[in-house]
Amino acid sequence: MTASANDSSSTDDAALSDALRAVLVPLVDLALARGLSYQVMEEMLRRSFVESARRTLTGALPHRMVSRISIATGLNRREVGRLMDEEDVAAPRRSPATEVFAKWMSNPRLRHRDGRPRTLARQGEGRSFEALAQSVTRDVHPRSLLEELMRLGLVAHDTEADTVSLVRDAFVPGGDAPRQLAFLADNVGDHLRSAVDNVLGNGTQHLEQAVFADELSAESVQALVPVLRTQWHALAQALVPTLEQMIEADQAAGRAQDQRVRVGLFSYSAPMQPAAAPAVADDPLEPTPAPRSRKRSASSKAGPPSTPPSVKRATARKK
Repeated sequence: MTASANDSSSTDDAALSDALRAVLVPLVDLALARGLSYQVMEEMLRRSFVESARRTLTGALPHRMVSRISIATGLNRREVGRLMDEEDVAAPRRSPATEVFAKWMSNPRLRHRDGRPRTLARQGEGRSFEALAQSVTRDVHPRSLLEELMRLGLVAHDTEADTVSLVRDAFVPGGDAPRQLAFLADNVGDHLRSAVDNVLGNGTQHLEQAVFADELSAESVQALVPVLRTQWHALAQALVPTLEQMIEADQAAGRAQDQRVRVGLFSYSAPMQPAAAPAVADDPLEPTPAPRSRKRSASSKAGPPSTPPSVKRATARKK
């Protein structure tokens, strides 16, 4: 392998690491916000590696499958065998903080007769937060568990009375949590499959394009919201009837209706990252060049929904 090939491979690896990190960080944000620990996420990742390898290695002989998956994923054969044998996936183990919350909600001694959770003294024996925390784990200090529960917005600490009280009765975000998470999985999952298909293919498998711009004010970003909503409504009003007509035409023609499609529009805004500091000039008398403008207009990249189940009815869903 030539030096240039090595340089290219190193650049590709760095770009892949950056891309994966950008995708993983928001997922970790979600996991932490919902109290999932690293151990739970690690188990999910291991299972995902095995599932993906198993799906990819379709031509492998059954008795060689474990070895082939082990080589492809880097997991040892015993671990691959365990993950393949466990058809019924065990419920993810909750973090200590969520176990404290669950026990507080379910233990009759920690609730009033009408079912309301009791306010607990922060420290002490008997009905105290400290005793509750230590009944769940002694590996984590009760103060750390209290701070985590406060971060999750589940409890409040009255510093004057030094008591702790529950402020929510369920470990879910506002609104219909299962429905919200299902939309997240469907929309983000298909978008990510679209992009991955294009990267692994010739870049034209799926339509995936975006317009992006820097150097906007917060006021301009807010003013853009109604414009985007108008565009989405126009797109949905055009697409839904078209898709319904296609479904009916396929049905009338007797064609196999085994494909699905997802078309979405999303927007995201955030503060710009600070510009990199300009390089120091070699000549101390040479003026430092002014930083280049970071203005951007539009950029397009082809990108993925995926395939499987049959389509019944076309609907527009808010993301």
